[in-house]
Amino acid sequence: MRYRFDPELAAALAMSVEVDLTDLGAARAAQAAELAGTVERADHTGVTVEDLLVPGPPGAPDVALRTYRPQGVSGPLPVLCSLHGGGFVIGDLDVDHGDNLRFCRELGVLVVAVDYRLAPEHPYPAALEDCYAALEWVAGRAAADGLRSDRIALWGDSAGAGLAAGLTLLARDRGGPAICFQHLHSPAVDDRQSTPSALRCTDTPVWNRENARIGWDAYLGPGVPGGTDVPPYAAPARAADLTGLPPAYVAVMEHDPLHDEGVDYARALLAAGVPTELHVFPGTFHGAAMVGHAAVVRRMTAEALAVLGDALTR
Repeated sequence: MRYRFDPELAAALAMSVEVDLTDLGAARAAQAAELAGTVERADHTGVTVEDLLVPGPPGAPDVALRTYRPQGVSGPLPVLCSLHGGGFVIGDLDVDHGDNLRFCRELGVLVVAVDYRLAPEHPYPAALEDCYAALEWVAGRAAADGLRSDRIALWGDSAGAGLAAGLTLLARDRGGPAICFQHLHSPAVDDRQSTPSALRCTDTPVWNRENARIGWDAYLGPGVPGGTDVPPYAAPARAADLTGLPPAYVAVMEHDPLHDEGVDYARALLAAGVPTELHVFPGTFHGAAMVGHAAVVRRMTAEALAVLGDALTR
């Protein structure tokens, strides 16, 4: 199928790396090779980076975190929890390292990236419970570490955005730490794969219907996606009650199998009375943010910084 991509993004497609999850071991190796050296080459000016382990969910291993603390910033710091994408099956702390450095440096906040367990080795709810354990650790350390427990926001991309959306539901229902804002970038929130964009986008760059199917099968278990027993914490589009959730910003790419579920989820949040902003970026595909020089991506980044800055510092 032909797609009308933004010209700058279309020109970059020839140099992009396709994601193929049919061989998961090869996909993980390819991503590791692509990310090799990115941490060392990144601009760490003004940011102190630390890797650490914190207690995991009951009976589970510790959770690896990477914290980004702005240098020379006084006073209690807001916190941004960063959840990487990867279809629930690939990805680690290096995936969003550059973005997390930028968030920390430009917003003057503590960024906490979570290295949650991956499927299929660790299916639902392992990843979500790891994220919840990280959230509890942040809230519990707030006073001692000079953090604002009333200003903890979530940022997630793709599967990470699905985890962020699920985490807000879980924290609400468990009476857990307060989350002040959720930034959902290309959110994966619907396992049913029945929207028009999910059916149409079979050959889109980076992410397509088949990759989404593989990811959901790994996360929920083969044959489970689309069934009747999928909990809303795993697939937030299934939630019957979205009231009382924190304000949201939803960024959606135009030519993306996840387009419609992102739009539908934003509309459902609005219907539940949750202050929500939705932005569909024209001519984009899933993962377009990697083309940092494109004007549409610069607008996307500037908007993310603006809305997160407002939410974290108000």
